[in-house]
Amino acid sequence: MSSPDDVQAQYERRKESVPVDRYAFTNDDVFRGAQENDAATRRMILDAGLGSFSDLRVLEVGCGTGDNLLRFLRWGCLPENLVGNELLDDRVTLARHRLPQALAIHAGDATQLSFEQPFDVVFQSTVFSSVLDPEVQMALARRMWSLVRPGGIVLSYDFVFDNPANPDVRKVTPARLGELFPEGALTSRRVTLAPPIARRVAGHGIVYRLLRAIPWLRTHRVVAIAKPA
Repeated sequence: MSSPDDVQAQYERRKESVPVDRYAFTNDDVFRGAQENDAATRRMILDAGLGSFSDLRVLEVGCGTGDNLLRFLRWGCLPENLVGNELLDDRVTLARHRLPQALAIHAGDATQLSFEQPFDVVFQSTVFSSVLDPEVQMALARRMWSLVRPGGIVLSYDFVFDNPANPDVRKVTPARLGELFPEGALTSRRVTLAPPIARRVAGHGIVYRLLRAIPWLRTHRVVAIAKPA
């Protein structure tokens, strides 16, 4: 099962096995991967024809310490139009410290979220892959879908392969997203050179670019799921 307590326990176990600086932007592989993810995510939003970033209402489910919300701010979103949700208390505290006060952070289980006004974009990044129970995953997807306005999108960034080194995550394929959002129209882009490879070659630009050009070496997808208007 993947109850909120289960997810919290998974992340606590992960802390013990992953170096503190694994995802630091001082690492070339993290910096390069973030640039590629940024480009794909921005393109998905623009292609959806949702208007200017300054007008977008965006909810991020599982916002962590706020990295993705900072990205939306950098692109021109207004803090009062951005909302984050996070389950883990220590991440909620840090996100509130890092982000503008006008940007609301809601702590707790995302399946219980409720808002009077729907969002243009509801975004998740490696949240579905951390939810191992299919029924809980479906409940989360239904809640996200209910919070998107007609004509808006659910935006997903997640693994397309299982990670043999981490049994607490599970791949989220386009087929699975189609099951989670059966009324949506999916558009996807393959991104992110496999991290074990990227960590070895990120300092060698030509080698990195050559390997990243091989589709099956990219381990994640950015997927836009359009809600009919």
